[in-house]
Amino acid sequence: MFSSSARTLSYCFFVLLLLLGIGTFSCKEEKPVHHTVVFKPTPIEPEDTIQYPNALITALNRKNKWVDSVFKRLTPDERITQLMMIEVFSNQGPKHEQDVLNLIRRYKVGGIVLFQGGPVRQAKLTNKLQAASKVPLLIGMDAENGIGMRMDSAMQYPLPMLLGAINNDSLIYRMGAEMAYEFKRLGMHLNFAPVVDVNNNPQNPIISYRSFGENKEDVSSKSLAQMLGMQDNGIIATAKHFPGHGDTDVDSHYDLPVIPYGRDRLDSLELYPFRHLIQSGVGGMMVGHIHMPKLDSTANLPASLSKPIVTGLLRKELDFAGLIFTDAMVMKGVTKYFKPGEAEVMALEAGNDVLERLVSVPKALAAIKKAIREGRLSQKEIDRRCKKVLAAKHWVGLNHYQPVPLDSLYQDLHKSRAHETLRRLAEGSLTLLKNKKHQIPVENRKRRSIASLAVGASSTTVFQKRIKNHLTVKEFFLPRKSNVKYIKKLRKELLKYDLILLSIYGPSIRPSNSLGLGPEERALINELSRKKRSVVVLFDNAYILDHFPDIHQATSILVGYQQLPAIQAAAASLVVGNLEPAGKLPVTVNKHFRYGDGL
Repeated sequence: MFSSSARTLSYCFFVLLLLLGIGTFSCKEEKPVHHTVVFKPTPIEPEDTIQYPNALITALNRKNKWVDSVFKRLTPDERITQLMMIEVFSNQGPKHEQDVLNLIRRYKVGGIVLFQGGPVRQAKLTNKLQAASKVPLLIGMDAENGIGMRMDSAMQYPLPMLLGAINNDSLIYRMGAEMAYEFKRLGMHLNFAPVVDVNNNPQNPIISYRSFGENKEDVSSKSLAQMLGMQDNGIIATAKHFPGHGDTDVDSHYDLPVIPYGRDRLDSLELYPFRHLIQSGVGGMMVGHIHMPKLDSTANLPASLSKPIVTGLLRKELDFAGLIFTDAMVMKGVTKYFKPGEAEVMALEAGNDVLERLVSVPKALAAIKKAIREGRLSQKEIDRRCKKVLAAKHWVGLNHYQPVPLDSLYQDLHKSRAHETLRRLAEGSLTLLKNKKHQIPVENRKRRSIASLAVGASSTTVFQKRIKNHLTVKEFFLPRKSNVKYIKKLRKELLKYDLILLSIYGPSIRPSNSLGLGPEERALINELSRKKRSVVVLFDNAYILDHFPDIHQATSILVGYQQLPAIQAAAASLVVGNLEPAGKLPVTVNKHFRYGDGL
């Protein structure tokens, strides 16, 4: 049963949003066009269709007429493949599309995970794949900051590090609700988010800005807000990467990270937010490809394939009754040590419900059938998990499947309320770490020259454009890989100015672990921070501050965390005094910039 405390907490979020004038968001869509359903289960009574978003865990584990009617029509092989989700791209052409269709028609896989493409292309492909499927497909996406993380022409919300700086969790709930609306509009049902890893290792190459921060209470409360925003609006949330991927310096996409800590450490830190979300009714849990020898000493065994971790710790000890997903089975954290087929058998033996992104569906199916014949796996246990997956499909409404309407799709994915949510998130996150002599707000003054230097850019940025609306400035640029001659000339020019607005950008719209700047470029930033009256605005990963030994000497330092246009616009407003800083640093960067800092 969903705990009374979780229901109370969800209700409190709802009341808080009403008081703030936010309210819940309508997910009403256009009336869908008529279609032909390939699979027609036995009709069910109307009361069986009533859903309560926060009763997801209960729904996954209770008897359901629709589930039973579908299950009876599945062969033993199809009950196995209902536990598989394969990857799909809408931008890889006809051959990829045909390969996916073949897997759906021949093997009756249970779901798909969508990746790169565009909304209209994806919607058309989704409709085609659903029409080909015997049972409606459960469709997921790894969209930690919304569908724009994976596709073009869609909203990108901030990543968790920025959200970790915000002091108003109701804004994160609101973002989760908007993400749910966009998922449903595109015919999707499951998000592999939130990330609930506590990132307490600044050298972490894979989690870093994908975490809400280094404080377990912050990670718990903010991931809970995002989870409730999604599940209260009909999208299954999946907490990851159990039992905690925050303290590693290895990327599990390329190798198997080893986390050497035992239960005392895990209980006090890593498991804290997972427990919190389990108690609050999170529907899904993704188990990471991380080796934890203190929990399972089997050589090179990732947690995702470990029965003591998946069944012993997660299922039994933490009493998690939702869907357990493996992390992608194509990642080197698994494939480096275990062959396709055997890895999937081990994942099911460990206690996972769903196998995500398999290397080979035929190899996995053959190996699982062999394991059943040999007694390593039981058909009864496969059947139980199959019914659980079908129950999830019922909860998201696939018992009344309708194709994705294509009309007004782009407009529906760019609602004004979504842009308003993004603006409020951006403004609430800006973190002013230093403001010597009240340099901010910056004003035009007689006989004071101001230079605006964009590091990592070669043309005018959104921040610079907004600044020019208020201040008289001269624009300069320091692109990556600038030659030494250009840097020397630029240095000579900049040293003539009384004040420098120094904005720093990473190589992409996502935060980075490295700016890609050469030693001469970094030296210029350090020198300007030391010698000149300067306002530094970082539109990237907060940990980047540690790449500049002298940047703490700048007159003012503002962290924006990402270079999304809404964040750049908010930062410009703050610099000229039209916005008050409200954010707090969610991580410790070094001795100069610590967790909780923010004026």
